[in-house]
Formats: sequence, structure tokens, C-alpha cells
Amino acid sequence: MTIDDLRRRGLLLFEALSGSRAYGTDLPHSDVDLKGVFILPETEFYGLDYLPQVANETNDEVYYELRRFVELLLKSNPTALELLASPPDCVRYRHPLFAAFRVGDFLSQLCRASFADYAVAQIRKARGLNKKINHPEPPQRKSVLDFCFVTAGAGAQPVAGWLKRRGYAAGQCGLTNVPHLPDLYALFVDDTPGGPRHGYRGLVRDAATSQDVQLSAVPKGETPVAYLSFNRNGYSTSCRVLREYQEWEQKRNPERYQNTVQHGKNYDAKNMLHVFRLLGMALDVATTGQLPVRRPNRDFLLQIRRGEFGYEQLVTEAEALVARVETAFAASKLPITPDREAAEQLLVRVRRQWYAARAAGEQASQLAEAGAKK
Repeated sequence: MTIDDLRRRGLLLFEALSGSRAYGTDLPHSDVDLKGVFILPETEFYGLDYLPQVANETNDEVYYELRRFVELLLKSNPTALELLASPPDCVRYRHPLFAAFRVGDFLSQLCRASFADYAVAQIRKARGLNKKINHPEPPQRKSVLDFCFVTAGAGAQPVAGWLKRRGYAAGQCGLTNVPHLPDLYALFVDDTPGGPRHGYRGLVRDAATSQDVQLSAVPKGETPVAYLSFNRNGYSTSCRVLREYQEWEQKRNPERYQNTVQHGKNYDAKNMLHVFRLLGMALDVATTGQLPVRRPNRDFLLQIRRGEFGYEQLVTEAEALVARVETAFAASKLPITPDREAAEQLLVRVRRQWYAARAAGEQASQLAEAGAKK
């Protein structure tokens, strides 16, 4: 089912502009984000293929089935609460039955975690981008050999330097396991005059692609010239960090990334904007018992988006605001959680009323068609 199907079949209960246009932080080039609530027809609701939500390919438009929407409200999900509290000028459609859902009935102490904790996660996300911009990983991954070290007295040397100083080639070397010592190997060198005779396989199969060292069959009586240690954990961490960087590079929003680089503060300004928006909303919920989605500090939020503040300054202010939110919720008279029983009764009542009205409308249409045929 698509969003067009929801509209064509008359299944919408609510539809509104969301995101920056609802917050009041939109710019001329801002996306048009839509969200809404729909209700499944009776047969589809009771059948095996319950559909909790419908979205377009880019997730700019997301519509929740009524039951899923109420579940999110009971969890104090910021997206669901913001949708229910949409500014009047953002509402495109509201079914009369949907008026029974009021945001005040779903505000509770849970908003501290759902709004403030999400804001803290955005701070971490901005910090992550800060690290990626200032300390980008090299475009090529490190080799297994970069994590191999040869014992030298009481210390160790990188294997590449050790080979060079000794005048050995990696292909002359053979490795065998050392019992009871994981990732430690006996290192043998075939320096037979006139050419190798033991057939050692070298340290790795392919220095560019191998993900482990390579073992060799060593004749009895041969003595290791040294011991080699493979820092397997270090190698795995290096691969993971590089993979995460490459995934981030592929998935990042090019426009937001360029904006981040251009304003020169080296953090994702849009993420930091959402930090202060969410914390401001959380503070409003705790102190007023209301959720004003349209933010009164548009100019300040847009200053953040333009990168007019230093990263550390914003993090310090955000952490202070988190403390204010914690204090405000500690003193708030909001219920611990929304009233689940009342929400369930409302959900059932609205669904029954919608189904009854739908059935009456279909019956009237059938009677009208029958009358027209006579």
C-alpha cells in the first residue's frame, strides 16, 4: 500500500507538514516533510497482514496506522507527539474523529528520556562527525603486516623494518603456531645459499588482501630466528573504523556535509540545532505541561545551523540545558506515564466509530446505485 492509496481510499485521519516547517526553522530550500495517521479497513486490520506504517522511498512522508500511532504516543515518542501537536497552519487534514486525540493526554515524565536522551544522542552524533572531519581515515586499509611485530630483546619491532634491517624478503619466511600462545608464531627464515629449499609460504598470502597470517610446514630440526606477534584485535579495530568511515562517507547528506565544512566549525550544525530544539521542547513539557512545536527561538536555532557558534561552546550550553531539564522534570507534576487504559478505550472507540461510519456510507452508496438502476 502506498500513500496515494491511503488518500484514494479515504483512509486518512490526519495529515500535516512536519520537520523544519513545523518547527519554524525552514529556509527557502527546505524539504517538504509530511506525516500523518491512517486507519486500516476492517478486513485488513483483522487479517494477517497488519500494516503499521506507510512511507515513501526517502522517508520524507511517513504515515502511521492508528494503533501504531497510539503505541508511539504511549512511549512518548517525540515524532508522534510533535505530529499530534502540529501547529494549526501545518495541518492539511483532520478527520472529525481524530479531534478526540489531544497531546496533553499523552505528556508524562517519559518525555524526559524520549526528548532529552535523544538530544544527548544528537550531541554524540555531532561529536562523531567532528572526529571524522578532523581525523579522516586513510582511503586504503592497513595490511595485516602493519600489525605484525617481531621480538627483539625485551621489546618488539614492526616486521617490515625487521626484515629490511636483516636483508630478508617476506617470501623467505615461514610461520608456525606456538602452542598455548594465541597469535604468537615461531618465525623461520630460509637463507640457504643458492636459493630457498624449504618451500616456506611467506608471512601472508597477499599483502594487500589477506586478513590473517599464513602458516608453513617447517622441517624438523629447524630453529626459529625470532617470534612474531600478530595484533589481531588492533587489525580488526582498524578494519571496523575504516568500514564505518566509508559507510558514513557513502550515506552522508552531501549538502549538510559541505555546509559543515564551509562554516568551518567542524560539527554537523543541523544535528546541533535539533539538540537545542529537543531540549527546549523537553523543558516546555516539564514546566508548562504543553508541547509548543513551533519554536520561539528561531533566530538562535538558525544561528546554530549557520555555524555561528563554536562546537565546544554549544556542547557546554547543551549540557547545562540537559541539567535544567532534569531539574524541571524532578519538580514536575506530570504523571509518570500516560494513561494506557484511557488511551486504549479511546483507540477502540474511534476505530469502532470509523468502521460504523464507513459501513453506513458503503450501504448508502449501494442503495443509491440500486435505485439508479431501477
